[in-house]
Amino acid sequence: MRLLNKTSLIILLILASTQISNAQNKANIEVNFDKKIEEMKPIWAWFGYDEPNYTYMKDGQKLLTDISKFSPVPVYVRAHNLLTTGDGTPALKWGSTNAYTEDANGNPVYNWKIVDQIFDTYVKRGMKPLAQIGFMPEALSIKPNPYQHKWKPGVKYDEILTGWAYPPKDYKKWGNLVYEWVKHCVERYGQKEVESWYWEVWNEPDGAYWKSTQKDFFKLYDYAADGLKRALPTAKIGGANVTGGGSKYLDAFIKHCLKDTNYVTGKIGSPLDAVLFHAKGSPRVVNGTVVMNIRTELRNVNDNYKVISKYPELKNIPVIIGEFDPEGCAACGMSTNPENAYRNGTMYSSYTAASFARLYELTTQYKINLLGAVSWSFEFENQPWFAGFRDLATNGVNKPVLNVFRMFAMMKGDRVDVKSDQMYNLKLVLDSSIRKPVPDIGVLAAKAENSATVMIWNYHDEDKKGANDMVSVSLNGLNKKVVTITQYRIDDLNSNSYEEWKKMGSPQNPTAAQIKTLEKASELKTIGKPIKFDTQSGPFKFELGRQGISLLKID
Repeated sequence: MRLLNKTSLIILLILASTQISNAQNKANIEVNFDKKIEEMKPIWAWFGYDEPNYTYMKDGQKLLTDISKFSPVPVYVRAHNLLTTGDGTPALKWGSTNAYTEDANGNPVYNWKIVDQIFDTYVKRGMKPLAQIGFMPEALSIKPNPYQHKWKPGVKYDEILTGWAYPPKDYKKWGNLVYEWVKHCVERYGQKEVESWYWEVWNEPDGAYWKSTQKDFFKLYDYAADGLKRALPTAKIGGANVTGGGSKYLDAFIKHCLKDTNYVTGKIGSPLDAVLFHAKGSPRVVNGTVVMNIRTELRNVNDNYKVISKYPELKNIPVIIGEFDPEGCAACGMSTNPENAYRNGTMYSSYTAASFARLYELTTQYKINLLGAVSWSFEFENQPWFAGFRDLATNGVNKPVLNVFRMFAMMKGDRVDVKSDQMYNLKLVLDSSIRKPVPDIGVLAAKAENSATVMIWNYHDEDKKGANDMVSVSLNGLNKKVVTITQYRIDDLNSNSYEEWKKMGSPQNPTAAQIKTLEKASELKTIGKPIKFDTQSGPFKFELGRQGISLLKID
């Protein structure tokens, strides 16, 4: 019996040491609240989507309300298809407003009813349009037929590229359309409100969305900008919202705005109040596992920042990343695109934390005046539960990724100096992504007058879970010795409607009681109760699993 006890004890010790070794990856983090880097700008408070008619539908309104409530600043929203012809019936990668048609004699007929409904939904919630001037109305398109597409996931992507993607047959009518739209917005919402918006022309003209030449796009931009400035000289317009790999096109566009002859005025230059481009990652399935590529997204940013930095005339110009995402197609679900299986759970949330942290760092490095980075993710009305779209909510229930933005919303004041011995440095991420055997246990921190926040994530490009890792956080440079710490968490057990849905058996027709449970699970949760902590007693310690995120709110 004694021998058995000794053997059992040895086995227990071996098991214990194995568990420790699995969780022995330890991150030592240092936060120096007395070392300010710069203002903690809410660059995350920008969102976008293809389908504008979802805006005023039931779940669309609910999501916009949720976002507006937790955001301490006005949220900017960008949508495609604001000028597309149609009756307003939504579909994947489609939307319409019927803003412009023509009578039998070819005279313009303007109808702002649907586009007003979209903008009213934003303005009512204190949100602001990043108003996209596009796409081409059917009556103006040089190739109007076919016009409305019938695309669905799994169908060839080119099928969406119909009459809306072509230039206008009359550029003056195009410019006057913009003039009438902006004039109407000033009359409806007031000059001061419209002056706070940003306007931009088209989407990814260097890619599939523009069925014409670069020269024609510059002409399109000039006429749009002229119409806008005629209606409201103080309105702000920019471009060119190129694809992530479109830095050469962006360069040509900037040169046009600064140095070329304007197609409308015949003078040199075109209005440029903001510079916009896109940045996208590129996940792949490798041996049955989704492997993200954060490097690609950040390299897109790096390449376009280089172009903007070349021009002394653009020093401090507002920059907006018009789409900032892990990959390209929000409406392509995981059933047709298995590399998108990361979207429902904590992989999407931890990737978002790690990518935005590097975006802050890269922006500081280039001294860019970044206003915002648009997460091209909203919601898809009346679709299956957790279908694997790139969205923030499913059937009115928020997904784990939305809770990252709730965390960012708490990070106010100044961004401060941080160090982590388990955080991949920016150069390494740009060179080779986050692919080494050890995860990226990173940190981002901010300090306001009477509070501070520390965000910590445990991320790796491979979509795998693992044992918890130890995190040890030294809180330096605070005004008070004893503080109150509240810890918020996103992981498999907290702030996670997807895991709760799977526990229910993944129902596609959940009951009212189940939906209530899912809604509760979707809220941002705290770990335990707020605690008093003596910052001079040593580091604050906790465990964090792979793909988990903690936010320490310090009062």
